Amino acid sequence: MTAAAKIAMSSVAPSHRQGGSTRALLTPSSVGTTSGFLGHIELAPEEAITEHYHPFSDKYLYLIEGSLVVRVDGEEVPLEQNEALFVTRGQRHRIENRGNVSARVVFQISPLAPRPELGHVDTEPVPHPESTPPKVGG
Repeated sequence: MTAAAKIAMSSVAPSHRQGGSTRALLTPSSVGTTSGFLGHIELAPEEAITEHYHPFSDKYLYLIEGSLVVRVDGEEVPLEQNEALFVTRGQRHRIENRGNVSARVVFQISPLAPRPELGHVDTEPVPHPESTPPKVGG
């Protein structure tokens, strides 16, 4: 039996590439996951995660704090504290904090893409292209 693997959010450098602050926490590279990965996003008021999609994976979102609007294939879906949202693979989505307090969301992406670079497709320019994407694999 393998011991449980634990990761502190403070030990993972955030990525700001798509906007906000994204940390990939439980990943193939950090704890050896094989079926998906879990992370955390924090968005200050007026911040957004730019539109993108996952060709091989579904996304599960759970809002811990604040409120968000998630645009899924152009449709606005409001998400309030303690609500969850499922985004099917291939659906374009953009996460926006239109509120006046920070929003914190936990996300799960599953199953994994065949290779990390195939897992995410940007559909609009990212605000910080010089920033490293969250480290998931390899």
